[in-house]
Amino acid sequence: MSECCGPGQPCCGGVPAAVYDYGPTPYTVGQVDTFAGPVPQVATQLSPADARGAVRVRMGIARNDFRVRPGLYAVGRPDDSSQVLVTANYKLSFDTVRSQLDGRDLWLLVLDTNGINVWCAAGKGTFSTSEIVDRVRDVRLEQVVSHTRLVVPQLGATGVAAHEVRAATGFSVVWGPVRADDLPAFLDAGMKATSQMRRVEFPLRERAKLVGVELSVLWRRRTLVVAAVLLLILAATWKLAPALVAPLLTTILVAVLAAVAGAAVAPLLLPWLPGRAFSLKGAVAGLLVITPAYYFVFGVGSVPLWGWGLLAIGVAATSYLAMNFTGSSTYTSPSGVEWEMRRAIPLQALGAVAGVALAIFALVRG
Repeated sequence: MSECCGPGQPCCGGVPAAVYDYGPTPYTVGQVDTFAGPVPQVATQLSPADARGAVRVRMGIARNDFRVRPGLYAVGRPDDSSQVLVTANYKLSFDTVRSQLDGRDLWLLVLDTNGINVWCAAGKGTFSTSEIVDRVRDVRLEQVVSHTRLVVPQLGATGVAAHEVRAATGFSVVWGPVRADDLPAFLDAGMKATSQMRRVEFPLRERAKLVGVELSVLWRRRTLVVAAVLLLILAATWKLAPALVAPLLTTILVAVLAAVAGAAVAPLLLPWLPGRAFSLKGAVAGLLVITPAYYFVFGVGSVPLWGWGLLAIGVAATSYLAMNFTGSSTYTSPSGVEWEMRRAIPLQALGAVAGVALAIFALVRG
């Protein structure tokens, strides 16, 4: 039987060594030689540049480009007996995992999920059985390690059939913990997960991290154009149609408050808002934010009819915005999200149309 001649050398049968040259990257610090070729070694200490990148992506800036090259990476100085951890090529996921592995010797198999995190990618079909199979073959993992185990994050389970991975590659899937910060304890326990490691939660800290991305819609180009148009209309009507100044100012106020309520208040108060549907929680958040502002502007019992129309539009908008978090929350399932959207979106559209009709009717009637 022919054997590889040594680290970094082609096999004696003439098959070239695998290529792990992903180009210069700020998160690699060297390389580890294997029988399949040199593998890039990643740093486990995050740099200031990593921290700045995390802040940018939390604010929705260049989010679609925040990714790493898929392939095989080394953590520490692993050998053929070291465990193989699987993750996504979304850089925030990649950084979170490697930062938990300081002082350890492991292999990190990064899948091509188009820069999407593990949980979302599993739902979209990019963190999948076929991607694991293709990546294992592409990096020639059987030449790098002498065992047949892959530690796959539990949140990727919806996209991965473990028995199919084993049948296609010979590697068995070991389900890792939900959270990357449980990886050290999981590995130290012989890859045994506690019930707490299996529990899926969506605490305030995690919900708060998503607010920046949702609020970033406020400064996207399209939104700024709409705001500029509204301000121009307001300036034009200040002298030409003074009666429209108050409705236009109220429209701007409602738009800002609806965005804040749907993108920030709803997720932050998620467990305490009534109902299970995100659309209902968003509607309640809209009422909680817009109603006090209305009483401050108009006073108790003196909201004009067009103001009620704008309130209906604002509540419909917050209800819709809150549903964005069905794709971020671990409280939901794909079937549950689909069920809610089929029922909520027509009601939101009806509320918005009714609000527009009421506001126009009130303004025309004078």
